[in-house]
Amino acid sequence: MRIHHVMRPPFDDSGTCASLLLAAVATLSPSLVPASAAPPPNLVVVMVDDLGWQDVSVPMGPETTEFNRRYRTPNLERLAQRGVVFTDAYSASPVCSPTRTSFLTGRHPARTGITYWTLHKDGDTSAKHPRLKNPAWTSNGLDEDDLTLPRLLQDAGYRTVHIGKAHFGAVGTPGADPTNLGFETNIAGHGPGGPGSFYGLHDFGAKKRQGQTGTSVWDVPGLEAFHGEDVYLTEVLAQKAVGEIAKADDDPRPLFLHFAPYAVHAPIMKNPRYAANYEDLDPREAAYATMIETVDAALGSIVAALERHGLAENTIVVFASDNGGLSAHARGGTPHTHNAPLRSGKGSAYEGGVRIPMVVAGSASTGLHADGRRVSTPVTTTDLFPTLLECASIGIPEAHASTVDATSLVGLLRADAAGAPPSADRGLAWHMPHQWGAKGPGIEPFTSWRRGPWKLLYFHDGPRIELYDLSADLGETNDLAEARPEIVRALLLELDAWIEASQAKLSTELATGRSIPRPATVADSMETTPP
Repeated sequence: MRIHHVMRPPFDDSGTCASLLLAAVATLSPSLVPASAAPPPNLVVVMVDDLGWQDVSVPMGPETTEFNRRYRTPNLERLAQRGVVFTDAYSASPVCSPTRTSFLTGRHPARTGITYWTLHKDGDTSAKHPRLKNPAWTSNGLDEDDLTLPRLLQDAGYRTVHIGKAHFGAVGTPGADPTNLGFETNIAGHGPGGPGSFYGLHDFGAKKRQGQTGTSVWDVPGLEAFHGEDVYLTEVLAQKAVGEIAKADDDPRPLFLHFAPYAVHAPIMKNPRYAANYEDLDPREAAYATMIETVDAALGSIVAALERHGLAENTIVVFASDNGGLSAHARGGTPHTHNAPLRSGKGSAYEGGVRIPMVVAGSASTGLHADGRRVSTPVTTTDLFPTLLECASIGIPEAHASTVDATSLVGLLRADAAGAPPSADRGLAWHMPHQWGAKGPGIEPFTSWRRGPWKLLYFHDGPRIELYDLSADLGETNDLAEARPEIVRALLLELDAWIEASQAKLSTELATGRSIPRPATVADSMETTPP
């Protein structure tokens, strides 16, 4: 990009702060709560894997699309009708581990250093780029000493339960076991981020799925009772969740349930229970659709169990995804089109890689809006950390709060919130200085920045810059970097300030061994000839 002139930056400095701090509220221990005080709410987070913005029947965009009509998610529809739909919700990263660990800590992946998906201890899962090398990163994931959301909830008297995909720490490290991170109970969670198989007939294992013998690192642990049975993994995990909810009959503690059903991550495997609903689709797409409907049925069974055990009126339910929808491979049809009108998908810097469905629902007793409103304020999964803590009236320790890269959404969720909601104009960043294994639009090392309708992409190879106005071009088809240099320069400077504050590490050039230029360096190099 060659810039011929610059103008005064259109944004003031008030939005360049990289670390949006939550004003800590007083922690209430059970012994200090007056008898007349409302009990702490139960918290249920359904964190789906690889579920795209278009992969639900609830329209997240301005129009109901072909994909919205394809998929059957009636339980999510009902949840949305009594909650808040976030139309501009984002994952913290276009791949899973960074988002999941960011949600648990309230810290941006750039700050934790967990900027890519983890697997083996001290290993690097990054693919090779022809001209760049990724920086050193926290490839082991979270450690048992890290302060996490479940640990804070547990210390405040919550019963904390994890079910399904963890992917918080690498195999062979303490963080691979959710019980080292504040979860009292762990069911089927371990280091790897995908299941060996969704079928109990395969023992949920990769080798048996492939017609081989032996075990694999991908095999889902702890479900041996279902081995050899004709059952589907998502349904087994939902059954386990219902069982944990039932324990509330004898355990008066508030419940934090983190339900992460592995679906709709590869391998794409159909659930025969729903196959008849998608007979007109490509077989691979039909299988994918059954996986989505199975996740929705799991959501329905969880909500029904909350109602059956008298917990629904005092429970907040969050439904979200850890990154954009898979589209580069393993799907039927044309790659990079499965999130349309969004561009590309999982692993990409474009909207298809990071924009996700998100619904938060409560009830009158939890104080949350329950009217199906749609909120267009950009939010991220990282914001759920301070949000859920504020809903539970739990403060964040000062040392940790000073590095929380999120703001509570309570101001958007209920009218009587004491704190201010996040601004629709705040800056949001994404940072993945790694090459993902698949190829496609935007799938390369990048750092990006959204401010209001403007989205700046800083691709590390070059570096190269792209600019989009999401209010007019949701599909990111019209690059305005040449046409709007004043916007480019302002956003580059904001992005550079964020990199400095969050200590984000940039890619290294293989040819020189030096880090790529900082955004401010590029901004300063723009030609400043008056118009």
